[in-house]
Amino acid sequence: MKNFKNVFVVDDDLVYHFIIKKLFNKSNLNVTTSYFFNGLEAIDGLKNKIETDSIPDLILLDINMPVFDGWQFLEEFKKIKQIVKKEITVYLVSSSNDVSDLNKSKEFKDEVEKYFYKPMTQQDFETIFAINQ
Repeated sequence: MKNFKNVFVVDDDLVYHFIIKKLFNKSNLNVTTSYFFNGLEAIDGLKNKIETDSIPDLILLDINMPVFDGWQFLEEFKKIKQIVKKEITVYLVSSSNDVSDLNKSKEFKDEVEKYFYKPMTQQDFETIFAINQ
């Protein structure tokens, strides 16, 4: 199992937050989760945790959000990750299967581990957390 302890979920959809909480419970994963409704909130949350032990190991990031979308988050994250003292894995999780979004995600190959489509499934979760592997 991948050793993710602190997880940021960055998505403006409350239904998605609910699904993710259910997947965490069903998978019996002992993680601390923080939920953000846009990329700006998540960047601020990340900046506030840089000097603490609760900086996220994993970020599940939506693309289409108000205020600050996933791409804007990733632009800021590029700058911040230089001062972060640990590796943070980022997975894009989006309902978009638009080729332009898939191609744009490749521009962030140093920041984004993988692109998942919504809705997330138990199998996606098992892949991310390497459950039963």
